[in-house]
Parts: sequence; C-alpha cells; structure tokens
Amino acid sequence: MKWLALWWHHSFLLWSTIDGQTRYTIPEELKQGSVVGNLAKDLGLGLSEIFDRKLRVASEAGKQYFSVDAGKGELIVNERIDRDTLCGQSASCILPLKVVIENPLQLHRIEVDIRDINDNSPTFLTKEQALKIAESTVAGVHFPLERAEDPDVGSNSFKSYTISKDDCFSLKVKELRNGRKVPELVLEKPLDRERKAVHQLLLTALDGGSPVRSGTSQITITVLDVNDNIPVFEKSVYKASIGENSAKGAFMVKLKATDKDDGQNGEVKYTFGEHTPESVLSTFDIDTETGEMFLKGKLDYETAANFEIDITAKDKGIPEMEGHCSVQVEVVDLNDNAPEIVLTSQPSPVREDAPSGTVVALISARDLDSGNNGKVTLQLPRDYHFSLKPSFSNNYALVTSGVLDRESFSGYNIEITATDSGSPPLTTKKTIPVSIIDVNDNSPKFTQSSYDVYLKENGLPGSMLSSVSASDLDFGDNAKISYCILDSKVQGVSVSSYVYMNSDNGSIYSMHSFDYETLKVFQILVQAKDHGSPSLSSNATVHVFILDQNDNAPAVIYPSAALGSLSHQKMPRSSKAGHLVTKVTAVDADSGHNAWISYKLAEATDASLFNVNLYTGEVRTKRAVSEQDDSSQRLLIEIKDDGEPVQSSTVTVAILVEDGLQEPILDLRQKAPEPGKKSGRITLYLILSLASVSMLSLVTFVMLAVKCVRNSRSSGSCCMRLDDLDDYNNPNRNLQIQLNTDGPIKYVEVLGGDMLSQSQSFRSCLSPMSEFSDFTFVKPSSTTDFKEMINVLDASLPDSAWTFESQQVSSESNREVHLQLLNIFKLYNCWYFYD
Repeated sequence: MKWLALWWHHSFLLWSTIDGQTRYTIPEELKQGSVVGNLAKDLGLGLSEIFDRKLRVASEAGKQYFSVDAGKGELIVNERIDRDTLCGQSASCILPLKVVIENPLQLHRIEVDIRDINDNSPTFLTKEQALKIAESTVAGVHFPLERAEDPDVGSNSFKSYTISKDDCFSLKVKELRNGRKVPELVLEKPLDRERKAVHQLLLTALDGGSPVRSGTSQITITVLDVNDNIPVFEKSVYKASIGENSAKGAFMVKLKATDKDDGQNGEVKYTFGEHTPESVLSTFDIDTETGEMFLKGKLDYETAANFEIDITAKDKGIPEMEGHCSVQVEVVDLNDNAPEIVLTSQPSPVREDAPSGTVVALISARDLDSGNNGKVTLQLPRDYHFSLKPSFSNNYALVTSGVLDRESFSGYNIEITATDSGSPPLTTKKTIPVSIIDVNDNSPKFTQSSYDVYLKENGLPGSMLSSVSASDLDFGDNAKISYCILDSKVQGVSVSSYVYMNSDNGSIYSMHSFDYETLKVFQILVQAKDHGSPSLSSNATVHVFILDQNDNAPAVIYPSAALGSLSHQKMPRSSKAGHLVTKVTAVDADSGHNAWISYKLAEATDASLFNVNLYTGEVRTKRAVSEQDDSSQRLLIEIKDDGEPVQSSTVTVAILVEDGLQEPILDLRQKAPEPGKKSGRITLYLILSLASVSMLSLVTFVMLAVKCVRNSRSSGSCCMRLDDLDDYNNPNRNLQIQLNTDGPIKYVEVLGGDMLSQSQSFRSCLSPMSEFSDFTFVKPSSTTDFKEMINVLDASLPDSAWTFESQQVSSESNREVHLQLLNIFKLYNCWYFYD
C-alpha cells in the first residue's frame, strides 16, 4: 500500500495549463490535507500576495472540496472526494474551480481532474438468479442474465464475465449500443429433464483493475417440459421520446410480441424486466395485456435525460416462456429552469471620480437547461452609469461606464436581468447595491455673498457682531466646514486686532469697543474651508457699520476756551430790546440727532433782561436797559445736544453795562460801499458761489435723489432743520463750503458769514441705518445772499425740482420761502421740515 500511494503521488498529481487555465490531476479518495499543487507558484503569485490580495477558491460543485494553504500557497484537499458519487460513470471527472484575487479583481479558472481508483468490486443486483428452460428448447437459444455493475470507470470498471463449466450451457457477452455488456446464457445442446432437472452455474464478473476485483451470482436453471415456443417481439429495440413536462398518463409507445404456440401457451402478457430499477418503475407503466407504455410519474431532463428499459413478454403456458426487448426513452428538454445570477465577488464601493471601466463586481450566470434553453444573456437597464463586460463561459465583470456624482446619487441599486434563449424565454432579476464614495469636489457656499452688520459704538469687548453660515454638498469630512478671517488692514492695522471668529460656527466677536468718531465702517473678509483633501474654500465679505452713540458733550467754540471759561462782554446802557450782545457757538463730535445743539439760559443775574436763541446761541436783550439795571450781569448758558441720554456743557458770560458806550455790533458792520464797489463785490461772490456750489450741489443732490428713490423702503429717513429767518441786514457775507472726504461721504456744509452771524441754518441728515451721506446746508444771513443761493440751486437742479419763481425775498416773507423750500425737497420723498 505504501508503494501504491507513492505511485499515485507521482502518477496522478499532475498539473498543466490549457488555454490559459491550470489543470491538476489527482486520484480520488485522497486524505484531507493532501497537496494538489502549488497554486501560488502556478499563478505567478508571491506568498505575501495571498494575504494582501485575499486569494480564495470557489467551487462550482456545491461543496468546498479544496482550500488554499495561505502559508505555502498550496491547493490542498479539504474534504474526501468520491469520484463515483461525484461523476458517476462519466469518462472524465473534472471539478472546475474559480480563483478570485482582489486589488485589483482578477478571476482565474482552474480544473482538477479526478482519476478513478479501483476501489469497487463488480456486483450483481441479486446474488441468485433462477431460470426455467423447457426441455424442448433448441440449442442456440440465448437467455439474458443480470449484468454486473461496477461504479469504477476506465480500466478499473467491469471487464469480463466467466461461468462455471457445464456441458449444456456456455456464456456469451452481448455489448449494447451504449457500451454496456450484458451476459447471456447460451444453450449448447437440448436439455433432458429426466437426466438432469436442475443445473447450477456460478456467474463471475471481473474488472480490469490491478489487482483484479470480482463479484459472483448463483444461477439456478430448472428444466421444464412441453411449451417449447417463446414470445417474440417485432423489434428487439423500441425508441420513444417524451417532453419533460408531459402529464401523467401520457402515451409513449406500444410493444407487440407474438407466440407461435396455441391456447394459453400462446397468450402473451407484458411486464417490466425482473431487474428493472425502482426509478423506472415509479416513472413508467405498461399495460400487461396490450403492451402500451404510459407515463406514470414526473420527468426532469436535468436529472435523467434518457432511460433504457427491459421489457419481458411471457406466455401463459406451462412452463412459461418469455421473450425480451429493450425500450429506449429520450426525454425532450423544455425551458423549465429560469437562469440564475451568481455573485462571484461582492460589489465594492466606488469613488465618484472613478474612471470608466473600474471593476465593481464579478458576476456569473447559469441555467440548468440544455441547448438554447441553457444559453443566458445578461442585461442592464438603459441610462445607467454601469455596464457588463463579458469574460469567459458566462462570466462577466460589472464596470463603470460614465461619470458618477455622489451629490446626485449616493448609491445605485443595479438591477441585472438574465434571460435564456428558450421559447418562451425565462427571466431572472437580481439587484446589486453599489455605494458611491464621496470625493471633495464641492466648495463651501455662503448663504450670502456679503453681510451687513450694524454695531453700536462703545460696545463691550467680546460681544458677538454677527454670524455667517456656509454649506457644503459633500459628505463626511468633506462637508465639515471651518471658518476664519483673512488678513486685511483697517486704518493700517490688521483686522484680526479688531475682531475674532469662532471657527466652528462662524460667529464673529469684537476684540474691543469701537468709537464712531474714529472708525465708521470697515470690512471683514471671511473664508469657509472644508476638511476634505485637498480642501476647498470660498470667501464672503462682512461690512461692519459703526452706529453713533451720544457719547460726546457739545464743545464750546465761542467764546473760545483760550479765553477761559468766563467770557467778558460789554454793552451800552442805551441798548434797546433785541440788541445782540454776543453769540455762543458750540459743536458736537457726534452725528445725526446726537449732534443737534440747543442753547438755554440756565442762570442770570436778571433773567428778564436777556434771552438766548434756542438754535443759534445768540444772546439778545429782551427789553431796553434801564438805569436801575446792575452794571454787571452774569449769564450761565447751558448747551445740550439732542441725543439719548442728553449730553450738555455750560459757558458763563459776564456782561458789563457801561454808560456812553456806542453799540459795538455797529462797529463790526461795514459801511455801505459805493455802488460800483458793491456791484463788483456781489459779482465776485456770485462767480465763486456758482463755481463751487454748482459743482457740489450737482453731484450731491443727484446722488441723494437717486439713492432716496431707490431706497424708499429703507428704515432710514432724511431730515432738514430750519430756524427762524430774520436779521438779514448784512449783504457782505461769504459762502463757505466744507466737504468731509474721510472715508465715505458723511456731510457737506455751506456756511455764510462770520461766527456772530451764523444765526440761521438748513441742516439735512440721515439715519445711521441709511446708506446715504449726511448733508448740512447752512443758510446765508442776508436776503441777497439767500436769493443768490436759490439761483445757484436753480442752476444745479432739474427745472422740475422748483415750484416757485425767483423773487425778492424779505424778512417778512421768510416763512413763505421756508414753505416753498419744503415743497421743493418733498419732491425727493426724503426731506423733512423743522421750524
């Protein structure tokens, strides 16, 4: 046995590559763990690749007869292999195996040829056979005997029969069309029952193996008397075909045998052969009287494609005589098996930027039917980003065939349809899920391209200014967003010294409080960046507008601070009511309402003698000065702004009333020039005014008008303040224009006259919430100058803007002029009138 095993090892453990396929040859019944061949070496793989590329073996036989030794790369026997059970009487027994290698996916086909060994002896279905032969039987008659069966194949299968010696009988072997050998007992000479009524013979079956194996069957022959004719069939072989879906009771073929004897010796009845297997008896039936064969059970082409049935015709004589024939039944295949879709490898997730042709999964198809009924085609629905690439023997690779976009479809359920070529065709569908791996191909998007933030000055450091938000269509880390502030300069300083940002939620916080008077507006460039690799980003601009708060008290300009907090003024005792004693002038660093200033007499030595103009700060006498009034008067004037809370300051004016003093205010006034000089000076004033005011008015008023119309829905408002119009006595006032160009336009001032004559003013302003520029327009102090200004505006603005004709304006008609100006500015839908 050791020598035999060694011979097996060297004779059968063979391998070869046929048409790109590897084939091994081994004997059956090898022990578990026996080496079939070095699979890694034959496939050109290193031992490390077995682990890295996840090499595995898949069997198509249902059982996993083989496995791979990962340490050595050898294909070993995993389970006992019985060739006789696996392949039956087939001349060749080949087990196809699929070797799947990943990274990248590859499929190799190998075959293992299972060689037969002589491990079975020929056997007879029954150990004893009995024959009855009439003594009148002539020599040369053949009697079929039970044939022996040997599960082995090739040289190890059944080879020959021998029979024990008997003068009356000999053995002849009949070879059927299918190659099977049937022993027949041949009567060599007539029998003589009186001489020998029973003959005992030993039938021996031998195989071709080494050593030879054998099996025996005892044959008992009883010699009968009289009935000397046997039934004879019209054909020795009958052929029939029937569809595998035929119903029970379907007719197959009619057999006919005749017996030359008369009476009961000539009456024939039909039966299945004595040694007919149970599978035939359960499937077919025969009418014993007519010889018609019918279908009794169900047929399945895939289980048994044909049958060979022995039929016996016996007469009713004594002894019974019998004749034999063979019925060959062919089962016609029908398309009764739907194709099957088998996943050779599970689908792998695919990156959305994967190129066309990327392998997703390996698929095979099979159909148990034969011929066209077993031909299978696979199809995918149209407009899919995948296709099937055929490989070999109904094997396919599922590959990408288009551009993938995870943001449109994060996964696909690919429905594969398998259809055979039968009539009618049968179809099977299988859905394969394929998930798409996200690639960072989308940059974050802000909800707005720019943000406007309005912040009150003097706020607490660390307070939140605003919050920006961005979104990313990608997934996972590719969609996680971090926020940051890009470096830029604000008044020459990095913006990061003003604000900082929460990188997680996009909130922006102040680093310190802001002063409107120092900084009114600045920009922050923010960036949203995702966590992908490489990361993508986008930018947005945050406009921060500082809102003014009333944090500055009015500052006194006149009397100047250089003169001290106490102002000394003189006035004649002959002053009449309305005499201008002095004028207090103050300014406020704030803007808007917070910069509107009012004057009030807080304390006075004699409150009945003086009053202070609420808007101009002019100090005038309320009555004529009498001899009884003190010569020294002291006034405390309070100056307040219009903010919330109100800020205020005070100034003290000391007035000395003197006798015989001329009115100083008259000395300040210039004498009326000669007519020629006056005309030249007015002409000069007009030229300067037209040149400067026209250009400024044209630009400013057009900008204000357009912005007011476009932003009529905004929350801001335009306003104008108008004081009393009187005392236009000095025509020699200069027009002054001031334009603030520090940053965005805030205000424009047109001033006329000296510090003491600024008694009336127009003031226009805007809400800090508005996008418009503030505008201040101070009225000239004379009727002539005022009319000149009207002419300038008339030349600068469209004709439709004016509602009145140029006319001589007197102090008595100031109120009417104010109302007409109100009508003018109402055309722009943004001006308000204050008396």
